[in-house]
Amino acid sequence: MSVATLTADQFEETIKAHEMVIIDFWAAWCGPCKSFAPTFDAAAERHPEVAFTKVNVDEEQELAGLFQVRSIPTIAFMREGIVIYAHSGALQGSELDEIIGKVKALDMAQVHADMAAQQQGQA
Repeated sequence: MSVATLTADQFEETIKAHEMVIIDFWAAWCGPCKSFAPTFDAAAERHPEVAFTKVNVDEEQELAGLFQVRSIPTIAFMREGIVIYAHSGALQGSELDEIIGKVKALDMAQVHADMAAQQQGQA
């Protein structure tokens, strides 16, 4: 699967259409972002069942703000519309694959139950 550009207008539709979405927040002027791009593209080929997306933080400041991106690259891992994990800094291919495997292996029923319990405790 190829890597898609993600915009604020497409965000809701994208996360609803895919069980798992990985977002690479980047900028054209960012050297580490450019170095990480081939690793991200290769992972997209290895994991065609996952939606791999890129957000240009200069063009999509609203999305970058929503995810509280403070440094780039930042990679956000979402499953069932929930941010499971976010990582600042480039990853090696093996590290990226390991995180993808862990996110895929999560018991999402338990994640939803834990979130509901946490929200109830805050109410």
